[in-house]
Amino acid sequence: MRLTIAVLGASGVYGRHLVPRLISRGHRVRALVRRPDRSLALAQAGADVRAADIFDVATLRSGFAGCDAVVNLATAVPRPGQPPDFATNDRIRREGTRAVVEACADASVERLIQQSIVMVHGNGHGWVDEESPLHRTGATDSAIDMEAWLTATDRQWIILRGGLFYGPGTGREEDWFAHARAGTLKMPGDGSDFVSLVHIADMAEATAIAVERAPPRTTLIVCDDDPSPWQAVLTWVAALVNAPEPPLGAARALPSFRASNRRARELLDWRPHYTNFRTGLVR
Repeated sequence: MRLTIAVLGASGVYGRHLVPRLISRGHRVRALVRRPDRSLALAQAGADVRAADIFDVATLRSGFAGCDAVVNLATAVPRPGQPPDFATNDRIRREGTRAVVEACADASVERLIQQSIVMVHGNGHGWVDEESPLHRTGATDSAIDMEAWLTATDRQWIILRGGLFYGPGTGREEDWFAHARAGTLKMPGDGSDFVSLVHIADMAEATAIAVERAPPRTTLIVCDDDPSPWQAVLTWVAALVNAPEPPLGAARALPSFRASNRRARELLDWRPHYTNFRTGLVR
């Protein structure tokens, strides 16, 4: 079935991986971005590139008109190495999501796929899944608010809680490798906290499948098969650039989260290509 899909935030790293996948699966893609003149690669991939602002319902309504589904990837998460100012990202999650839902209703678009984060389940070293309690922290507060607002609407929503992104375009491993070479890479806390990673290509592939066949009003965790302690991940990073094992003692920027991708595997018939950090983090 060929769908017309609007992708909001299509020029971000997640969108740049997703849009070509949707097009290769035979769908028509409307890439909604703030600066179409800076999105030539999306046009070259075959997308219909249009201007839209997540805080402007009128531009969203126009961008969504005639679409079968909307994928909301709009974020302003600071890239690795940037100052950790999340105020704009929090506003996008709260105010922006409300504008997206309003525009979907105005444009008669029922199916809405929304990006979220696995970190909402951060609880220590135990395994978590989609039914586990949510834990509010400074890093997860706005995501929990966003999900609560979305699930209370009458849209046929699908929430994809992604693990911590890495892979081409994310800047994640480049930042780690640079710090490892410089001798400034450190383990968060005592290194025992877990992190659930997902390669950006696996996240995009799961999203493309979810657009087509995820059951409506479903929440799915998308991460790799083998969440690992930071000590294992960052020791591997250092070894790849022939640096010594990083010392302990960095601030804990994220809660420990060890998530299961079982539901996504079952409902989407999806499997991560990069099953753990050792298959995805290479030099």
